[in-house]
Amino acid sequence: MLAGFTRDEVLHEALVSLRQARVGCADTQVYARPDWYQILTPSFREGGFNEVSFARLGDHEVEAVIDATFAQYAAQGLRFRWTVTPDCRPLDLADRLARRGLRSERVVVLAAAIDALQIPEAEGVTVERVGLDTVELHAEITARGWNVDPAPLLAFQRSVLADPTDDRNFFFLARRHGEPIGIGNYTALPRSAFLIGAVVLEDHRSRGAYRSLLAARVRHAAARGLKLVTTHARATTSAPILTRLGFVPVVELPVFFNR
Repeated sequence: MLAGFTRDEVLHEALVSLRQARVGCADTQVYARPDWYQILTPSFREGGFNEVSFARLGDHEVEAVIDATFAQYAAQGLRFRWTVTPDCRPLDLADRLARRGLRSERVVVLAAAIDALQIPEAEGVTVERVGLDTVELHAEITARGWNVDPAPLLAFQRSVLADPTDDRNFFFLARRHGEPIGIGNYTALPRSAFLIGAVVLEDHRSRGAYRSLLAARVRHAAARGLKLVTTHARATTSAPILTRLGFVPVVELPVFFNR
């Protein structure tokens, strides 16, 4: 048990509930059915909002579906990812994708009881919640940190912040002595918080800003009454940091990228 959640319930929050709550862009196309979940967003050419996150396919159709999916993204010149979760089928889906020559990365689903976290924050770093007045700065730092085009990011973030009905997507900006140096976001699900999108500019890494961004988001989620926090973290970068801070590995996922 973790914050009153069983392992299966934690996985449901980090995988299924997240898919159901995901907010897209104005041009996002969602393909959702009981055996499939996919999003395609032409404006995000370099990744983000282009993903297959669930596939439960029969042996008789899997190769044809893979072919069609690759062709769909290729037709628009989009970078996309394909995440293979424990409930995906066939069981050798990851092997089939690997044989196609896709680049792969190990991602760890991590979780923590919010009340149990004690995160040391960095001296000189402040973290603020982003509003329409600072959203351009947030998009700029995000784009610099991930080396992507800021224009589609800004359009998406503005639409979320301008939506009076959206009370679940939150953006945060970190500053060191007033200088913007990093960002972190999270989605408030009905039963848990999901951390997403944290990045610190290269010259400011390994000095505590990541921890401060984490602490600010966890505090915000706790204030909403949430008890569980989950995330998907790269196995070689953020996952070890989060584990040292009290997060528990739940499952490792193979994630494939077409470039």
